[in-house]
Amino acid sequence: MLIFGLLASASTVLVMGLADTIALFAVGAVLAGLFANTGQPAQQAMVADLLPEHQRAEGYGIQRVIHNLAVIFGPIIGGFMAAVSYLLLFITDAIASTITATIVFFKLPETRPEPTEEEGERESMAQTFRGYSVPLKDLSFQAFLLASALATIVYMQMNTTLAVYLRDAHDVPPQGYAALLSMNALMVVLLQFPTTRRIKRFSPMLMMAAGTLLYAIGFGLFGVASGYVMFIIAMLIITAGEMLVVPVSQALVARMSPEAMRGRYMAVYGFSWVIPMALGPFLAGLIMDNTDPRWVWYASLLVGLTSTGIYLLLLKRGIPRSSHDD
Repeated sequence: MLIFGLLASASTVLVMGLADTIALFAVGAVLAGLFANTGQPAQQAMVADLLPEHQRAEGYGIQRVIHNLAVIFGPIIGGFMAAVSYLLLFITDAIASTITATIVFFKLPETRPEPTEEEGERESMAQTFRGYSVPLKDLSFQAFLLASALATIVYMQMNTTLAVYLRDAHDVPPQGYAALLSMNALMVVLLQFPTTRRIKRFSPMLMMAAGTLLYAIGFGLFGVASGYVMFIIAMLIITAGEMLVVPVSQALVARMSPEAMRGRYMAVYGFSWVIPMALGPFLAGLIMDNTDPRWVWYASLLVGLTSTGIYLLLLKRGIPRSSHDD
């Protein structure tokens, strides 16, 4: 799935670059969005397969650092390419995905565990799809997904609603908003790895609760803050929460899932991001259009606290338990 996702992404991006009509470009954009994260569950499962449990959060933390380096330098490189030719931008993207797929095919070993004698031969495609019923029936995992979805609804306001709110309510120019995002990315690059190492001795579910609480405080602060310095403080708090939540959450999913079903658990976990990514900005837009826009941040505070409460409840119940304990 990892190779398929990369090659499909390369093909659809190339379609966008060569499109001579808006309709064809739109089709390419939809397909690119569809295939962009196809290999994400397999990638996350591979990290869990390669690393021992006590190092997984660090592994996912390194991924976060690389992602944020791309966030910092990607637009700069893309801007130079676009100045020469937009087609060059799309072709380079397709080539990069193809090269990555080639490296994965020739250099990365298959990490999926071999079936045991009790499990028998490799499962069929139908059995694979039926296997998704396992995470969907796992009540503890579903509670974790609910908490994660609520936290993501709050977090997504940073990349959508916040820019509009700062512009309309506080006359913050686009450059001011961009500076906040750049500060966020730079903090992750510099501090993610040492942060992940320092929190290893704490319960991962406690770290999820702490990170989500920081989300609630940081986003709630935008509802009462009135100066750019306070906006910086709010973003610092949010970024601290992000450095706890993102790598720890992925490590927790790996820990909660049976070894042979990590990919499926990761895929189902992905919906706790995909659905809130669409729902969060929509609900925030309704609030901003029909009430005092500060209620977006008051609601973010309440939703964040609710998510924190669910994580604490799971912590009290002793979750996660290793899949091998079942």
